[in-house]
Amino acid sequence: MRISVIGTGYVGLVTGACLAEIGHEVVCSDSDAEKIKILESGGIPIYEPGLENVIPQARKLDRLRFRANPAEAVRAGDAIFICVGTPPLPNGDADLSAIDHVARVIATEATSPKLVVEKSTVPARTGQELKRALSVYGRKSSVTFHVASNPEFLREGTAVGDFLHPDRIVVGVESEIAERQLKEIYQPVLDRKFNCPVHLNACPEGPAPQWLVTTINSAELIKHASNSFLALKISYANMLADLAEKLGADIQEVVRAMGLDPRIGASFLAAGLGFGGFCLPKDLQAFVHLAERSGVDFSMLREVEKINKQRIDRAIEKLRSALWVVRGKQIAVLGLAFKPNTDDIRFAPAIDLVNRLLSEGARVRAYDPQATERARATLPQIEYATSAYDAATDAEALFIATEWGEFAKLDWGRIRDLMARPLVIDGRNLLSPREIRNLGFEYRAFGRPD
Repeated sequence: MRISVIGTGYVGLVTGACLAEIGHEVVCSDSDAEKIKILESGGIPIYEPGLENVIPQARKLDRLRFRANPAEAVRAGDAIFICVGTPPLPNGDADLSAIDHVARVIATEATSPKLVVEKSTVPARTGQELKRALSVYGRKSSVTFHVASNPEFLREGTAVGDFLHPDRIVVGVESEIAERQLKEIYQPVLDRKFNCPVHLNACPEGPAPQWLVTTINSAELIKHASNSFLALKISYANMLADLAEKLGADIQEVVRAMGLDPRIGASFLAAGLGFGGFCLPKDLQAFVHLAERSGVDFSMLREVEKINKQRIDRAIEKLRSALWVVRGKQIAVLGLAFKPNTDDIRFAPAIDLVNRLLSEGARVRAYDPQATERARATLPQIEYATSAYDAATDAEALFIATEWGEFAKLDWGRIRDLMARPLVIDGRNLLSPREIRNLGFEYRAFGRPD
């Protein structure tokens, strides 16, 4: 099929590239002309493992093109995936102005019937407003539009694999035509009839993804409900971690046993600095506001948010208890991205941690394998290291703020010798307490006995 993708952020670029990977002709457009320029020249403006293989291959086969003019993209596609940002407004609601703008472009530029697919994360009933906007803006046209919701469940760092090998594909539709077109789009994924990209090595064995057809309202609600529940699991683990510290228990042992129960599962039962990124914090706030406007008490999720915000306070308390005086001390921070295998620093706990350290009067030297350049624009006042060892040199404390795999494999004996004081505060419970203490470190973590 001929497909257009509006928006080339993490969701849009992965969606467009992977749709081309499975055989469709895709045109991606974005209002950011500089981003399109980078893509047209062969560059990739974000770090997402796998895209460096998928995008060049799709372009070589002439299945993937990039255009700065959204009107051109609208006219090119039989199906249009809306993947624009829905950032939080000051009151926590989702800003849907970009979706409204795209609706206007689609309605005024389309010259043939279009399937319009919401891929952006939006509050329930946005699809109904999108239908109304297309009708109003396109009232002078005879073009037919079919609106559908197809929420994304892509994790930054594994998004390409998540798209090509999902556990479920949710489509919210109100017509057989929309369902049939979406089924045609995803048929190669459902049948696994495509050549796996090099980075995946081989197509994994296992059951085909579940094909779930719902109403548009339900599909929109599924996305927010899923993200909010994941946030709840993280905050629950952090609440347990605080209790484990008081009782002398080890949170890692507790959540491991909990996760073996198939009714609970191990994913996202992770104590530490808390959740961040552009999805969970934003979606949690938007979900709470949606519930409140609907007259439903979702104060439980307010507590989830509150617990998450307290994680930085707990980290600073651990630092103070160890150092006594923080002002003037050199502190190393390993990790700036909100999670490993991405360069995304939006709402990253590490960024909040660095800002708190600066407010305490500390001197910060930070290192991240991928996110340094993005962090420079947000935190120009700190020093950036060229390696973890460089960051640790002369530091009186070292924070692990992002659980990059390479941090677990460092020569920690060398780190000890480089530091002015061998103190590690493990914000992700990445290291083995016994091993790191045997090397002579003072080690503090979340939910683990000192």
